[in-house]
Amino acid sequence: MIRPILFACAAFTMAAQQPAITNANLQTMPAAGGLDAAIRAAIGKQSTAAWIGYAVAKIPGDQQSCCWNNNDRGCGLEGKPAGGLASPAGPVKLEGPTHIAVLMRLEQGAVIRIRNFSIDCPLDAGGLPFHWLTGVRAGDSVAVLSQYAVREESITDRRKRVNESAVQALALHAGPEAEAALEKFALTGASVETKKTAAFWLANSRGKKGSDIVRRVLREDANDKVREHAIFALTQSNEPDAIPAIIRAAKEDKSPHVRGQALFWLAQKTSRQAIGPINETIANDPETEVKKKAVFALTQIPNGEGVPTLIQIARTNQNPAVRKQAMFWLGQSKDPRALGFFEDVLTK
Repeated sequence: MIRPILFACAAFTMAAQQPAITNANLQTMPAAGGLDAAIRAAIGKQSTAAWIGYAVAKIPGDQQSCCWNNNDRGCGLEGKPAGGLASPAGPVKLEGPTHIAVLMRLEQGAVIRIRNFSIDCPLDAGGLPFHWLTGVRAGDSVAVLSQYAVREESITDRRKRVNESAVQALALHAGPEAEAALEKFALTGASVETKKTAAFWLANSRGKKGSDIVRRVLREDANDKVREHAIFALTQSNEPDAIPAIIRAAKEDKSPHVRGQALFWLAQKTSRQAIGPINETIANDPETEVKKKAVFALTQIPNGEGVPTLIQIARTNQNPAVRKQAMFWLGQSKDPRALGFFEDVLTK
């Protein structure tokens, strides 16, 4: 009696690692010989557009990815509303899904798109063939996606779309292989866009290790755009070292533009911690343009908490351009305290 029960449990586990797929010519194929070989075999079978999919274990947390806003009908992979998709069968799980589905769209013998979904997301393949690969090893998935993350094509927009979605899929993979790949892309990526995408997902999904890597990018990368994006990425992290790193960039980064952006995102992320560094910048930064950006950053602090500092700057700052900037943003604020300031100035 034990063996049938074990078989049923194993069958249920396998089914739980495959999404509900409808409107498809579904073919299941083992990937025992490796994922790359299985993908090439699926491509060799196709003379028309098709989808390839497989499941891998995901990082902990609630990274849900589906089209639930489509009347709970799941995702139409071919750009049309999904029709007739039922909710996933089986018992209701108290925990979130443990796997993600990685999908690749084939066209003219090449992968032209990569998508990932929660394993419990119903999928409508739009009538296309669908090759579902079983037994995919996490390391194989990381290796294949890493190739697509840096693949070059003649069509720039398509290349960017495949590159970025491959990095995003890697970010959701559990295990050290995916983390190592993301670190490599963030630190030594072949393109600015690859570095930026990897930094965002490291900060967003890999906890302290991810934040540590992005802070290193912010300290060491020579490209202003990459460092600027690393600041934004750190605003997505809940790690305690993220905010001090942004403050340090606001004070020390070699680029005036990056220093200004650090102040902007600091004000967006936290109000009380932002006012001190903003005041320091206005007092000490050698660039007037950075001082003006610091004034603007005060307007981004929630609940009008930057208004008293703006009033003080408008009254007392020695730089005429900075005072003018403070007065301009006070006028835009529609804050009663700003109105009182202008009444006081104009009636004296």
